[in-house]
Amino acid sequence: MSGKTGEGPDVFFRVAEDSDRARLIAMINAAFAIKTFLDYERTDDGRLADMTKKGAILLAEDASGELLGSVYVEQRGKRGYLGMLAVEPSHQHSGLGRRLTKAAEDRLRALGCEAVDITVLSLRPELPPIYRRFGYVETGTEPFVPSRALKEGLACHGIVMSKRL
Repeated sequence: MSGKTGEGPDVFFRVAEDSDRARLIAMINAAFAIKTFLDYERTDDGRLADMTKKGAILLAEDASGELLGSVYVEQRGKRGYLGMLAVEPSHQHSGLGRRLTKAAEDRLRALGCEAVDITVLSLRPELPPIYRRFGYVETGTEPFVPSRALKEGLACHGIVMSKRL
C-alpha cells in the first residue's frame, strides 16, 4: 500500500517491514513520552513483532524516507481495528494523525471491512473529541488490562469508538 495523499506536504504510506521496527520503536516511544500515566515505554520489539502477526503497521514517510508516523491496523472479520496511532513529536498537530487514520480506514475498507473500531483510554480525555471529528462515536467501554502497571493510584478503562466505513 504505497501511496501519496493529496493534502499538505508529500506523505507516503506503506506497510512496515521487520527492518523498520527499530526506528518505529523509537518514534512511537517518543510520540507517547508525554503520557504521564505510563511507568514504562509504550512499545518494544516483542510487542511490535506480536502485533504484526495479527495485523499490520502502516508507516507515514516523507519523500526522503523520514518516518513521520504510524498506525496499527487489524482486520477482524467485517470489522477493522486501528490503534497505537503515533506521530513523530515534531510533526504533531500538523494534521498527520487525521491522514494516518484515513490511510488506515482506506486499508481496512480495501480488505472488506464495513466498520472500524478504536479504543481510547479514559486517562486520555482529549482523544474522544478528536476522534468524533473524524466521524467516530462512542459505542461502549471495556476493561483496560495493561501489559505492565500504570503509575500507582491510577485507574483506567477503554472507551470503544466506532465508525462505518
